[in-house]
Amino acid sequence: MNREARLKILALLVAFLAGSLTLIAVVMFIAPREVTRPSSVGGPFTLIDQNGKTVTDANFKGKPFLVFFGFTHCPDVCPTTLYEISEVMKQLGPDANKTAALFITVDPERDTPEELKRYISSFHSGIVGLTGSQEAIDAVKREYRVFAKKVPGKDGDYTMDHTAVVFLMDREGRFVAPFNLSRSAGEAAADLRRRL
Repeated sequence: MNREARLKILALLVAFLAGSLTLIAVVMFIAPREVTRPSSVGGPFTLIDQNGKTVTDANFKGKPFLVFFGFTHCPDVCPTTLYEISEVMKQLGPDANKTAALFITVDPERDTPEELKRYISSFHSGIVGLTGSQEAIDAVKREYRVFAKKVPGKDGDYTMDHTAVVFLMDREGRFVAPFNLSRSAGEAAADLRRRL
């Protein structure tokens, strides 16, 4: 084997080893690690429900619950998500009373208790609409790590860009995981029922 062929083989071997080391480093960097501390999603809140009653996170302790942030003037994502949550609640049947679903507005300027009551009346009765002062809403958004931003429209109107995750909370009010609504309502209900 001549010198040129040996150099080519050596160059290929070095390139292979460099690529292997890079792959190992990437896998070690992005590999999931065991979580050793409680999740930082969720926390205490004090808001107003659709009936004008003060509600806190303590009202939902003792049962698993879902949390979704949105707004009543939302054209598509919010009503679709609330419909899907309603279907899950229907699948739960009588067990729906052992859980709750919170719809927390990111637009308290327009979403008064009366507006929330009108809006959520189209969905399952287990869905609780929550609003409050801008400061209270900002505080609960921080607790849940939720993004929301006003986007100006025409003639002084506006819409809201916002996080569209459904949070599954356990009976102690701790975050479990994003709740998957892309499966059938029956499968999602079975998942929720296991946590009752």
